[in-house]
Amino acid sequence: MSKRLFVRSLQIGITAVCLGIVACSFYDREPARSDVKDTGDRKKAPDFSLKDAHGNIVHLSDYKGKVVLLDFWATWCGPCNIEIPWFTDFERKYKDRGFEVLGVSMDDDGWKAINPFVAEKKINYRIVLGDDMTSDMYGSVEALPTTFVIDREGRIASIHIGLSGKKEFEDAIEKLLDAPVGGRAPDGNAKRANES
Repeated sequence: MSKRLFVRSLQIGITAVCLGIVACSFYDREPARSDVKDTGDRKKAPDFSLKDAHGNIVHLSDYKGKVVLLDFWATWCGPCNIEIPWFTDFERKYKDRGFEVLGVSMDDDGWKAINPFVAEKKINYRIVLGDDMTSDMYGSVEALPTTFVIDREGRIASIHIGLSGKKEFEDAIEKLLDAPVGGRAPDGNAKRANES
């Protein structure tokens, strides 16, 4: 190898390593927080009618009274693949407390792509096939993943565009699960008069 070629290869190698370090630093960085909105600032989540893998019609309104993590995703989306195991954990951990994950797949190939992916990833929550109309209802979802955390009253409490941190989701879920609903605690007991 000539000296000139060696120096050029070394420069390329050093540049690649530096770019890799910068990319990993950016990737590992704590994502910007997407706090849960105050109750008065929450907008009603648009209702939709989408089909699941069995052809059943699913409405968001079917989930009223539950905290819902509504995730717009696709099988080919790298960041979606990172978040999906977290959502599977959340479904298992919080289901008994009135929580559900609902995945809205935006895959162009439909169930042909979705079903094998769901089986491979052992997704334990319901998936529906999204469309442009549903995307438009939620502000023209352009980036995947885009995830909405919805309170028990069916209002959007937080929005996460792109890859977010697991703790960020978990904090929002727990805050909404612990919040009183209509003057009643999440377990159905009326709030005590001395509680604020």
